[in-house]
Amino acid sequence: MRPPFARTAATTTAIALALAACSADETSSPTSSSSTSSAATSSQPTTSSSSTTAPAPRVTGAPASLTAAVAKKYGRSPLRGKASLGTWRGAKVAVVTAGDDATFAVRPKGRQGWKVVGGWWPSLGATRGKADVGGSRHVLVIGSDAREGQDVEHSRADAIQLLGVDGVGGAGLMGFARDLWVPIPGHGEGKLNSSMVFAGPSGQTESVSSVSGIDADGYVVTGFDGFKAIVDDLGGLNFMAPKAMDSHLSGGQVKKGYNHLDGMEALAWSRERKTLPGGDFDRSRNQGLLLASAAIQARLRGPGALPEALTVIDEHASSNLSAEEMLLFTAAFFRVNPTQVGHAVAKGPTGMQSGQSIVRLDEDSRRAFRDFRDGRLS
Repeated sequence: MRPPFARTAATTTAIALALAACSADETSSPTSSSSTSSAATSSQPTTSSSSTTAPAPRVTGAPASLTAAVAKKYGRSPLRGKASLGTWRGAKVAVVTAGDDATFAVRPKGRQGWKVVGGWWPSLGATRGKADVGGSRHVLVIGSDAREGQDVEHSRADAIQLLGVDGVGGAGLMGFARDLWVPIPGHGEGKLNSSMVFAGPSGQTESVSSVSGIDADGYVVTGFDGFKAIVDDLGGLNFMAPKAMDSHLSGGQVKKGYNHLDGMEALAWSRERKTLPGGDFDRSRNQGLLLASAAIQARLRGPGALPEALTVIDEHASSNLSAEEMLLFTAAFFRVNPTQVGHAVAKGPTGMQSGQSIVRLDEDSRRAFRDFRDGRLS
């Protein structure tokens, strides 16, 4: 039986709704059947009984090679869909929606052909239409503390959030206190937020894995300016603040309840700690709530918006995840059951080490790590 973890009802609800999601482009939900392009519900094309030729597939907005790759999944079933295209680390990514169906494809950098990497196809029936978005995975999201002129990938980590999916409907989001005392690759031990200074984002990811026992598949890292640009380029963020915030930071006045945050306001919410009772621990939880709200907003727009969102993130962030890994990881949140999602912050009591104030893990955090190894957090 999974151990329970304390959290407020409001936080649980927000995270559960949020991580049942992740992407964006259509105004209907991914389960809506109101799309202007739809796959046939019959497994056979409408032709004469003597004909063995399926109708030509038609995918609006898709190059012929993408249409051909997706059509192979449908076989003799007619395909009428709509494509949205984007980029990730030099590769092309695509989502083809057809009614309630969604197909995810990539075209690696320097290649001409498209490869279908996953999706779900209810129009094809229980066997052929089975969802395929990969298994259990974790990705580390890092917010760098780099100031103007500093290296984003070799500055302190200001935000450290581990996202996970278990591949069977569960998910989780875990924040990490910056002052946790952890192993740093090639540099002994130190505060968690200093790991990126010495060993870059890969080293930061390794430190998180060392302290948690969870092997992250990769990372996404951005700085203050990149974070603001992502929020602004995607049209701002609808956010339900559990409490009002009155911070000295620019954009730091956020009222309780509904807000439409621009990039500066979202950054202030994610950075503020001085006015919070729990300091850095509460800030880490607030960062998680912000990610959750972004996921809710993405969910409402549908999987067709994933390529645009990934293109924007790719422009303002860096990552070691391949296009296939990133596309499937974000798409997997559409298969999450809201009742199987949790949120926690890895923290513990403060102490002193080498003349520094540090945080050592408590037993609740260790239990949360064990619980989260499969991608789901209770």
